Parts: sequence; C-alpha cells; structure tokens
Amino acid sequence: MRKLTFGMNVTLDGYIAAPGDDLGWSGGDGPDSSPSDELFQWWSDRVAATGLALYGRKLWNAMSSHWPTADRQPGATPAAIEYARRWRDMPKVVFSSTTAAVDWNTRLVTGDAVTEITRLKAEDDGPMDIGGATLAGAAMRAGLIDEYVLVTVPVLVGGGTPFFTALDGWVNLSLAETRTFPGGVVLTRYETRR
Repeated sequence: MRKLTFGMNVTLDGYIAAPGDDLGWSGGDGPDSSPSDELFQWWSDRVAATGLALYGRKLWNAMSSHWPTADRQPGATPAAIEYARRWRDMPKVVFSSTTAAVDWNTRLVTGDAVTEITRLKAEDDGPMDIGGATLAGAAMRAGLIDEYVLVTVPVLVGGGTPFFTALDGWVNLSLAETRTFPGGVVLTRYETRR
C-alpha cells in the first residue's frame, strides 16, 4: 500500500496562498522572495523521491506554467535545472473537470478524486504526494492522508487558502520530524495515527 503525504509551504497563520492566490511570501525573506538554497534542495529531493504526485487544477496550472521549461530559461541555476528535470520526469495525476489536456508524464482524471486516490493508494508502488487545497481537503475528509508536512514560513498574511480543510472529526497525529531552514522557516512532519 502506498503512503500519501500532503506537504506544502504554509504561513504561520495556516495559509498556503494569501488572498488572490499570492505566493510571494513563500520564500521566507519577505514579499516575492525565493526559498533558501537549502529549502529549495529539500523540495527538489522530495520530488525525486516521489513515486506519484497528485495535483488539483490550480496547483497544476501554477506548476505547469513554469517548471516544464524552467531549465531552459536564461540564468537558470543548476538547482532550478535539476528541479525542472525531476518535476518533468516524476509521474503525475491531475484531478480536474475543466482542464482539457496535460503533458510532461501526467495523466488527467476527470472522475471522482477520492475513488481514484483510494485505488492508487492500494497499489504496491512508491510514495504519493498530494498538492492543492481542494484536492487535499477531499483526501483529508476521506481519511486518506498518512502524513502531513508543513514548511512554515514566519509570515502572517491574514487570509487566503488554508492548508487544512474543515473536517467531520478529529485526526490524531504523531510528530515524526522537525527541522529548521534559513530565514526562520521550520519544517514539521506529522504521521496520522490510525
């Protein structure tokens, strides 16, 4: 059975995007900053270790508008080149009823996300990551997420898209890891207690 992890950068007040889907806070050093080299490498290594990435429409649109060609952009750093190649090579599934086509080692699912995620979890294969608030929220409510990874950036944005969705019941977690990164960014990883 595959392990399903929901991990994203999150503000201290619990948002994965500020109002207007603004992600300028996510670097940790103020508006429109980039993550530290150490944090960027951590995310890149995570992509390399992911057996299958599950995306909602909004996150897919953000990622696919940049990473497929990021390694060919003028001034691309070695780290960005590595991440772009890893991202393109990683198997991906996009859940959307409005997206017409996908590319870059990606499959489109237009049907029920919870049913498909349940089927994918039952396979014997590498770990899965899920991203996007709506998609991850559906998986949370269905009890499908095995691990939560919060990369908390020390900024308050006051609103936007929350990391956690409203739930019907409690989810008990166990702390599995903490780690600090430059700029006061803190990673916390929790495993779901079943």
